[in-house]
Amino acid sequence: MSSDSTQKPILVVGAGPVGLTMASELRRHGVRCRLIDRAQEALPFCRAIGVTPRTLEVWEDMGIVREMIDSGLWITGLRSVIDGKPAQEVVAPPLGLPFAQLGLPQYETERLLTEHLQNLGGDIERGTELVALTQDSNGVAVTLRKGEGATEEARFSYVVGCDGAHSAVRKALDIGFDGEAYPWPFMLGDVHIAWDLPYGMAFRAVRPRPDGPPDMFIAIPLPEAGRYRVSMLAPASLNPEGGTEHGIQAELKGPSLSDLQAVADDMVPAKPKLSDLRWSSVFRISMRLASEYRKDRAFIAGDAAHIHPPTGGQGMNTGIQDAYNLAWKLALVVQGSGRSELLDSYDAERRPVGADVVKRTQAASENYGREKGKAPDRLADTQILVSYRGTPFVADEPSLATDGPLAGDRAPDVQGLVRSGFGFPLRLFDIIKGTGHVLLIQIDDRAQTDDAAAFARDLRKQWGPSVRAAAITRTAVPDMPQLPGYLDAEGGFAKAYGSDARAVMVRPDGYIGWRGASWRSPGLAQYFGRIFARPS
Repeated sequence: MSSDSTQKPILVVGAGPVGLTMASELRRHGVRCRLIDRAQEALPFCRAIGVTPRTLEVWEDMGIVREMIDSGLWITGLRSVIDGKPAQEVVAPPLGLPFAQLGLPQYETERLLTEHLQNLGGDIERGTELVALTQDSNGVAVTLRKGEGATEEARFSYVVGCDGAHSAVRKALDIGFDGEAYPWPFMLGDVHIAWDLPYGMAFRAVRPRPDGPPDMFIAIPLPEAGRYRVSMLAPASLNPEGGTEHGIQAELKGPSLSDLQAVADDMVPAKPKLSDLRWSSVFRISMRLASEYRKDRAFIAGDAAHIHPPTGGQGMNTGIQDAYNLAWKLALVVQGSGRSELLDSYDAERRPVGADVVKRTQAASENYGREKGKAPDRLADTQILVSYRGTPFVADEPSLATDGPLAGDRAPDVQGLVRSGFGFPLRLFDIIKGTGHVLLIQIDDRAQTDDAAAFARDLRKQWGPSVRAAAITRTAVPDMPQLPGYLDAEGGFAKAYGSDARAVMVRPDGYIGWRGASWRSPGLAQYFGRIFARPS
């Protein structure tokens, strides 16, 4: 197969969590890339903290979830004080998911992702910014400026802008970014708080106001015991005139410890003492969505494509999953294994997700403190429910029942699977982990196993490592060449995926691409035709 990746790597602009994920995933999928960032060093602010269960599943597939969990803490619940009434505590309920909600400061997320990228042979070119971009049918020409003022002209197969709310890539592409901004500034600080809040529990005190945003004091726990990232409205003295730029305003004076303490004294019962301020900043909130996520050979992801209130901790997580969605598709295309039309699915799948996040977080912010002390329903905020149903590159066989997840839904995990030669049970996530599509086939007997194994070998011959198969059985069967067998004695797979979904294609990003009653169904070949380029 032909490939333009051997001549021109992919340029990733922006080395925050989204750009680091994109660069790491491209390299894991075997594609060369350059990662640049205009900043000379990473910012120290713990802007994002909450890590959703779905992002932890992404990190598990990437091979870094243990390091992330070991550096963070589990968010165990929320203590709320609404309009001065007695505090109420809600413990985070178990949701039956592989992971709970993790708390991890963004600087730690970036440090660990940087180490991961370096282990894959990549690194960040700091002090380098994109200043111009033009493209044609064969590639993208860019002008890069180094920190000392020198410029470099370079050419790439594709460019991905992960460069934040003020994205140079988005501006160079002239992509619209309509929306609105809240006029009020907020402030952040990293402090120690002397109080009785249990380790891992978040806190909020809210006083609704009919004529504006509520007074608030929000404390999100950090892994170091007793430390919190606190946020609240900023006083008039920290409210400069003009402009409502989104995000941390690092060039402006941040609040003092006394500024933060004054709000705590006003809002928090017992007036706990704040101390040891490590950093502080003013930040602003906007709600904007890019009019498109792609123009020809250039893409945007993360805050470059969508910005919104931080309620529910959705921003960084949504951006990471933008990158996770796009990377495998770009890899297939530049390696010559995927159809170029596959890249259209990025905007079709991820832009509706961004629109929903903007809508939900804005509504949650404007209703903040009106839940009468109860924690908001966070199931949607786990991002497990994100789905690509009905988009052009996923499909269900029409006659199939709908008693399980549909094509476009996240592939659920199944536990207790047994493989011959293994002395311990396995999870379905162990089976589908990796960079290729995995066809899961429900097998009833040995005769079906032989037939399916022959089909699996044909898949391997035709598509190479891009597709592999696995058999899920109710009775023990031996592994066959190209068809490992997994005993599912309790029937967990059928319960999770539906009674008649006998063949399920799981994409590299852990979403169901196709479901059918049999691997012999014509719909499977049609799915391959939409995704993969024919071997030359």
